[in-house]
Amino acid sequence: MAIVTSKEMFERAQKGGYAIGAFNVNNMEIIQGITEGAKELNSPLILQVSAGARKYAKHNYLMHLIQAAVEDTDLPIVVHLDHGADFDICKKCIDGGFTSVMIDGSKYSFEENIALTKQVVEYAHPRGVVVEAELGKLAGVEDDVNVSEEDSSYTNPDQAAEFVERTGCDSLAIAIGTSHGAYKFKGEPKLRFDILQNVMDKLPENYPLVLHGASSVIPEFVEKCNKYGGEIPGARGVTEELLKKAASMGVAKINIDTDLRLAMTSSIREQFVLNPSEFDPRKYLSVARDSIKDMVKHKIKNVLGSDNKI
Repeated sequence: MAIVTSKEMFERAQKGGYAIGAFNVNNMEIIQGITEGAKELNSPLILQVSAGARKYAKHNYLMHLIQAAVEDTDLPIVVHLDHGADFDICKKCIDGGFTSVMIDGSKYSFEENIALTKQVVEYAHPRGVVVEAELGKLAGVEDDVNVSEEDSSYTNPDQAAEFVERTGCDSLAIAIGTSHGAYKFKGEPKLRFDILQNVMDKLPENYPLVLHGASSVIPEFVEKCNKYGGEIPGARGVTEELLKKAASMGVAKINIDTDLRLAMTSSIREQFVLNPSEFDPRKYLSVARDSIKDMVKHKIKNVLGSDNKI
């Protein structure tokens, strides 16, 4: 296999009633854990790189690590820029070998978002790169994205149709109730499936939709983090049952980042408490990698439904 675009992946996912998992990566162990889990379940995969991850690990290092994962697993893998803030970072990622980029103009006015997205599309498409855009604002915190619950807003279905037609973007991230980070909801988390259906009805048939902020903040990892280190207060994510329903309705891409962080951090904290004299990073990072792999396999089988879809 090879590094590919998401176009064919999304077409197959929507016809099959499942979603593609888009997992954020920051270092070698995270990439290995994700791709090994996907390989064991024969699942297609999107590896996402945020601006923060790109700055931390460096572009070339990440690209070579992902290429090594492709060669090791023989999986079809998309390399995607998550939450590109401006044209410049999208251009650098396109020129640097990414096969998919997200331009996030959701903080701007509708017209400004259209203009920025169209600029990225016009640069990406001639180079064979697909573009994801965002309409609506998700609450929560992820890297440089920080939106309060009061400032969040659902996606307007009528605007979604106009936005896609005028920009030519290949997929659209919509806001229907998910949130970034280990966010404390007021009341029980819920998704606005009525808005999802309305958006789908107004867009071209089988147009790919994306859910950001879709970590479930798995209680097992939160409890382990709290037991072996600093407390994560009030963490609560959207239930996996709701995400599974969204995938079955036609959402093509579901983003997962916080659950990866919690899986890794909880296992490392546990290792340091249970083995306080341990100082070999190969040992505690191996445990962290296995924890990520197990979590990714759980998501593929129980939420995404993308196992055995290659």
